[in-house]
Amino acid sequence: MKAIILAGGLGTRLRPLTYEIPKPLIPIHGKPLITHLMDLFKKYSIRDIILAVGYKADIIKQQIGNGNQLGLNVKYIVEDEPLGTAGCLNLLKNEIKETFVMTNGDELKDFNVKEMLELHKEYGGKATIALLEVEDPSKYGVAKLDGNKILEFIEKPKKEEAPSRYINSGFYVLEPEVVDLIKDKKFAMMEKDVFPILAKKGKLFGYKFKGQWFDTGTFERYEKALMEWKDIS
Repeated sequence: MKAIILAGGLGTRLRPLTYEIPKPLIPIHGKPLITHLMDLFKKYSIRDIILAVGYKADIIKQQIGNGNQLGLNVKYIVEDEPLGTAGCLNLLKNEIKETFVMTNGDELKDFNVKEMLELHKEYGGKATIALLEVEDPSKYGVAKLDGNKILEFIEKPKKEEAPSRYINSGFYVLEPEVVDLIKDKKFAMMEKDVFPILAKKGKLFGYKFKGQWFDTGTFERYEKALMEWKDIS
């Protein structure tokens, strides 16, 4: 099984830090953020990693290399310009032949990936999103659910109007067919160009997980992650 890590973002909200360090390499407990995600994949025996890189790609390549020192097989696709959270899949059509996982590269996560994969097969859908329950969902895309089926996402609703407290955590199990939904768009987003189509077809599901999740998108959230994240053993 392959895992795709989206690692091409500019990290504008973490400037001036990200003027020199690409966001996936910001340090968390003495090692790059992205390697904590790799630890999660190793924990569940997923060792073929594809990094979708763009901003300061050469620095990421130099730091991570081919992954051998991490016990992984790492390949790269380079976005010469931003392609969105789904656009990079067009560059991987020949690589993706079976169920795969994909995650944002700027978040820390630790949960039962094996259980999520099993439920994905049980649901029989084309995509399963790891859903995190939060106290205040008004800052996120919130899932409207029918059991485990996702009907739609409501973007940043008022707290009292949110259809649930479950948000998109940026971790997905996907079938190869999702690539066809992008239709060679140069810039495409999972959230706008893929998931709504699957939801209408009844092929989009949610996995409600218990575990760690930290967004590092701002200095405030980065500091929280530094203080509270527990490394994957």
